[in-house]
Amino acid sequence: MEGKWLIADRDLNEREGLKWLLKTSSIPVTDITLASDFQEFILKFEKECPDIVLMELDMISKEEWSTFRELMQIYDPILLLTSAEATFERARMAIDMQALDLMIKPFSTTKVKTSFQKASRNLGRNTPFITGAKIYKDLSYEALFLPQVLGTENYHLAAFQSESVEMISTLHSFLTDYPFNELHGSFALTDMVILLFKEKCQNSSEQCQKAMRKWEEEFSDPLAIVIFNDWNSTKSLNQKYLETRKMLEFTYYKGYRQLVEFEHSLNWVHMDPFLDPPEQRDWVDMLTALDIENIKKWLYDEFLLLKEPYPDPGLVRIRLTSILAQIRRYMKTYQLNEDSIYEMEYRTIFNSILYDTVLYRTVQNLILFIQKIFHGAETIVQSQKQDPIERGIAFMKNHFSNSNLRLDDVANYVDRNPSYLSHLFITKTGSSFTEVLGGIRLKEAKRLLIETRKPVKEIAILVGYQNANYFSRMFREAYDMTPREFRMQKMNKM
Repeated sequence: MEGKWLIADRDLNEREGLKWLLKTSSIPVTDITLASDFQEFILKFEKECPDIVLMELDMISKEEWSTFRELMQIYDPILLLTSAEATFERARMAIDMQALDLMIKPFSTTKVKTSFQKASRNLGRNTPFITGAKIYKDLSYEALFLPQVLGTENYHLAAFQSESVEMISTLHSFLTDYPFNELHGSFALTDMVILLFKEKCQNSSEQCQKAMRKWEEEFSDPLAIVIFNDWNSTKSLNQKYLETRKMLEFTYYKGYRQLVEFEHSLNWVHMDPFLDPPEQRDWVDMLTALDIENIKKWLYDEFLLLKEPYPDPGLVRIRLTSILAQIRRYMKTYQLNEDSIYEMEYRTIFNSILYDTVLYRTVQNLILFIQKIFHGAETIVQSQKQDPIERGIAFMKNHFSNSNLRLDDVANYVDRNPSYLSHLFITKTGSSFTEVLGGIRLKEAKRLLIETRKPVKEIAILVGYQNANYFSRMFREAYDMTPREFRMQKMNKM
């Protein structure tokens, strides 16, 4: 059925682009009118009486909202809404207006065409698309987000999550069009789509599996699906939603293209998010030896062989950043942090640790990054950018916690005579081997005093002093205060 369209958007390119997409589609249209602001929209709406309105929500002020709502209620056109804000407030406004669809900018061509086709199909019957009070009077977005008084009916709750957040709007359109049986409602959120199946539905899992296969056939975009099957009447829809959202974090360990059903709350187990001193030494040794095979084994054993119950993903991310801190120190040893390419890749892997949704991918990226910095370190050594003193100091920075570290150990590492190396220390740094080593140890001690609550005796051992009294005496000679006085001074300044 042909119809009149009115497209209202403040951006000229957006207006013309939407008009062009509509004109080049197979949708029958009698006329397309454009408006650039709310006043122009009112004038053209009253003049043209369009069948379908595509309206940018952001161009309507709070003062104009009641006018717009009354106008839509009186003339009842098919309504498509757009916005640059993917917020709950915008979703509420769309629900309030019983809009056919809410499209979030920047637009996907596929999403726009899908919305246009729905509007055309609904022309003459004007069936709302977004689940709102008019269709399901007992349900709303508030039922998901706010604690509710328990109702009499129970639901299967299924959450669909795309690996690509920008595909959520398209996913919502796809699921709304999919021929589910016993579907009670659908809710589009910023990072997932929630479906509610009626209590009598016995095959929600099978239906969701088929929908996932169909989606991937059409869009080649992986999905993760969680279905909550707890019929505990003491839980509100909001509680079920929160537990389902938490369960979706299983993708961090299992990846996408998965469907998981559960009946009970998900509980993470605790893990130590920081490397302990022996683990730190292991990493120092593996990095110093360029031992990529043992690094791979360590990471696989630590992160990729995890079994249920899984640790809290947040703690896993912190543990990965602890490893990255060791790698960072290694980079500084060879001045790789001063190379913009390595620095950019370091920041990329840091973001992967913090935000990547799949643990396996993060671990693989980390291994590739370590291989690259090993290659960079080897290149520097081969090009003789490090003299014996620089290499020796780097070795000392990686092994200062060893209380038995001696000049002979460093000389052996840099392949020089101990007496000659001692002479080089004085000549190039103005300090003896012992003074340089003491400076490295005391610098690390200052960091531990500021950043941790470890007792002074433990810090002394961590930085290579077996005798805490000797450590305190050396600290006082260097900084004119005891370690405890230094810690108190820093705490008072915070």
